[in-house]
Amino acid sequence: MRINIKRELTIFLGVQILLLSLLKRYPEFVEYYYSNGIYVYISRFMRFAFGWIPFSMGDILYTLATIYALRWLIINRKRIINDTINWFLDIGAALSVAYLAFHILWAFNYYRQPLHKSLHIKADYTTEALISFTKQLINRSNAIHNKIVDDDTLKVTIPYSKTDIFNKIEDGFNRLSQKYPHLKYYPKSIKKSVYSTPLIYMGFSGYLNPFTNEGQVASLLPTYKYPTTSCHEAAHQLGYAAENEANFIGSLAAIHNDDIYFKYAGYTFALRYCLAEIYNQDQEAYYTILDTVNPGIIKNYQEVQNFWLGYKNPFEPYFEKTFDSFLKANNQSAGMKTYSYVVALFVNYYDVHKL
Repeated sequence: MRINIKRELTIFLGVQILLLSLLKRYPEFVEYYYSNGIYVYISRFMRFAFGWIPFSMGDILYTLATIYALRWLIINRKRIINDTINWFLDIGAALSVAYLAFHILWAFNYYRQPLHKSLHIKADYTTEALISFTKQLINRSNAIHNKIVDDDTLKVTIPYSKTDIFNKIEDGFNRLSQKYPHLKYYPKSIKKSVYSTPLIYMGFSGYLNPFTNEGQVASLLPTYKYPTTSCHEAAHQLGYAAENEANFIGSLAAIHNDDIYFKYAGYTFALRYCLAEIYNQDQEAYYTILDTVNPGIIKNYQEVQNFWLGYKNPFEPYFEKTFDSFLKANNQSAGMKTYSYVVALFVNYYDVHKL
């Protein structure tokens, strides 16, 4: 690549960063023209292009890119001293192209308007409203749990393969699309990640590859978590970049699924968030309410907790800190601490639509 092109691309990286800082001020513009405009076609095209392939093309892309980058660094290691400016221009040009592709293909969604505005609901709630909603959620979760198992002390075991679960996620989104047409999910592109073990050790259940629009789910994850995690990644594919909003949309899609195991996973997922928030606000109320939850549901929570404890390692906090910083750099001011907003979406959405 000619040095003047590399210089222009490197300068353009700074221009992109400046333009993104301005774009934060116009979320309605992003919502209308990108998230509900051009991105709809980009996402659908990418899912048609890669969704039918049984393995993750995104993981392969990352592998090849890592190998190429390491090879380039080794070959060009002496240039940092002998040809420093050109060495930095090479890196700057590559980052500029990748940064542009990252945002055009997906990441402009970080700058869309908050979900509560699109749903025309409030973004805050009272402790009383939270407790009232959580009690309703417990009743619904207990009722579904009792339909699945004969003994309320037994945890629920989902009888499907993880591939079967992938094949079922469209149902909930398509039912939701009757009310919100933009949530129609077709075709699907959810896959087990090639790097499932490293993902779990880093503390992540899955991720969306922004360059191929494939949803990746860690194959090691307990089956109980697969419905909501898969729906969470599908929500990312539909343009909900914020983790809290993808959690809400994913749970909503699981709840609207016709399959009772998906419903169970969706309701108990929402319940876990609400219980955690009650604990933060009123511990006495938390322990009183917790006693009304079927012991079998608690065992499903413990199953997931024990799973993550089994992979706990000293490096995990650093990966989480890195991802937290990434979110904050991409217009998510709360980073990974998004419990209260997710709960606000649940409480206020169901205040309007009812459980």
